[in-house]
Amino acid sequence: MDVPQLLEAASLLVPEEAATENDITVNDVWEYLVLDEWEVALGLLEELGDVSPLPLSFWEALATAAEQMRLETSSAWCRWRCYETRNGVIRADLVLRPAGEARRRTPFSGAGVLRPMWDIGHRTATGEPALNIAGLWVEFTPFMEPGGRATVRLAPLDPSQWRHLRPGQVITMHEGRPAAGTAVVLEVRRPTAEPSAQT
Repeated sequence: MDVPQLLEAASLLVPEEAATENDITVNDVWEYLVLDEWEVALGLLEELGDVSPLPLSFWEALATAAEQMRLETSSAWCRWRCYETRNGVIRADLVLRPAGEARRRTPFSGAGVLRPMWDIGHRTATGEPALNIAGLWVEFTPFMEPGGRATVRLAPLDPSQWRHLRPGQVITMHEGRPAAGTAVVLEVRRPTAEPSAQT
């Protein structure tokens, strides 16, 4: 499928009554599609994807359209949302330690590139922390600085290891010793995915 067909297919999966906080609806998307404003339509569909859970095929169509338009950040975000649809959502409030107190001295990309280790409560046979890996997406900011604070989304390498998490639980981020930051879990949502041929 080409970009307009992918965006149209995704639009058909959005409930007509769905509206963002700014009162954007799927009708607004259709107006931009008629004008061949594909990038704007894609952005609006991404916003509508936050209103209520949408099927995996919605995010797959958006990811493919973004890839065809060479919109790297949108493509990465839509692929991230595919992952969350299949595996669930974990959001947390992360506070990084300042540069002088941790290993990291430079900012990192917020677009899901970093895959740090996390102490989420598991222990080895000897009682030491057993760390788990999860990718990190920083909401609403392209980079996160040492000492910074932001809401983040986590994509565990092994989601089954993270099912015990609950809102309010404190977890620790590691990029070596000492700990790189501390996060308080804000939200844990179970998967909503339907089967897909592209999984």
